[in-house]
Amino acid sequence: MNINLKLSSGCKFEATNSLGNKAIIEGPPDMGGKNEGVRPMELILMGLASCSSLDVLHILQKGKSELKDLEVNVKAERANAIPAVFTNIHLHFKAKGDFTEEKLARAIQLSMEKYCSVTKMLESTVKITTSFEIVG
Repeated sequence: MNINLKLSSGCKFEATNSLGNKAIIEGPPDMGGKNEGVRPMELILMGLASCSSLDVLHILQKGKSELKDLEVNVKAERANAIPAVFTNIHLHFKAKGDFTEEKLARAIQLSMEKYCSVTKMLESTVKITTSFEIVG
């Protein structure tokens, strides 16, 4: 896995993966940021949500359940110190599809406890909790 990060202007960077896909990362306004990119700590939360969502999708598909829609809202708290690391992260899954509450709960549990690499990297220093609802 390779990432290239290049300063584009002010405190805005362009990150490119080995396939050429790009992400814009930027510092806060007090550093000269213009709110045109994602902050580094937000990227971590995005990685956690997307990693676990891919797991949930895959687990439900393997169980012959159809996931029609999935949204994850992430709320995080950071330490009031430097470095301002995450102390608590909560993921709330909103799912729509052909599956039972038990199957969705089990898919989320398997992701958090076994499959999600981002969760595994964070769990020793951050309290990560989940909740879910079936919509539609």
